[in-house]
Amino acid sequence: MAGSSGVGYEADMSQPKPDSRIASKVFPSPNHGERKGGGPDMILLHYTGMPTGTEALMRLTNPVSEVSAHYFIWEDGGVLQLVPEARRAWHAGAACWKGESDINSRSIGIEIVNPGHEGGSPPFAPAQIEATISLCADICARHIIRPERVLAHSDVAPARKCDPGELFPWDALHARGVGHLVAPAPIAGGRFFALGDEGQPVQALQAMFGLYGYDIAVTGVFDVATEQVVRAFQRHFRPARVDGIADASTIMTLRDLIASTPA
Repeated sequence: MAGSSGVGYEADMSQPKPDSRIASKVFPSPNHGERKGGGPDMILLHYTGMPTGTEALMRLTNPVSEVSAHYFIWEDGGVLQLVPEARRAWHAGAACWKGESDINSRSIGIEIVNPGHEGGSPPFAPAQIEATISLCADICARHIIRPERVLAHSDVAPARKCDPGELFPWDALHARGVGHLVAPAPIAGGRFFALGDEGQPVQALQAMFGLYGYDIAVTGVFDVATEQVVRAFQRHFRPARVDGIADASTIMTLRDLIASTPA
């Protein structure tokens, strides 16, 4: 399915070999280009968000769709490689992290078969999560990717995306050395910030999100963009309640993440 545009596989088109030992085989997508700058230094996790894995795989390998990812993980834990790691897969779209806007050039994208929020948010299969952990660990080791740079698609595109969602078991990954996480602060009462609030405390909150990596303007106004960032943060780091309200639990969890970020 690579065709003449399947750059990166020409060396052995009859039997291309995956970059990762975790992948069983290559199922090539033509949707990729040259990386700009250095090699990948982050991993981005997605859910496919389509009714079936087969539909998602067909879309990711169809040149008309102009979308792809480096890896694809089935419900049973089977892993396919769609794009060579050295190439720039088209998975992140308009996105930003720590001031970097060409996330596709900086990242390796992994699509995990799951219909997502529109499909009722079914749980991820244990075998699928085991494969995700093994694949991420392998990629991180080979590319020296720091834990805090294993991210959700929603982290880098909070206004557009919500995958892999609040039901994705980031704690299971972190327990095996993949990703950056702290125990979420308990949800309780106390002061909170929400849409329409203004002032120096909101400005300080926005600065904290920006310090961790989120793309957020420090305006002192809790606007829609700030609410979207808060939701994205909650999906990943405080999933018990995803409401876009910066309560004490959200703020304390963010504080602890910043404090525990490796130097």
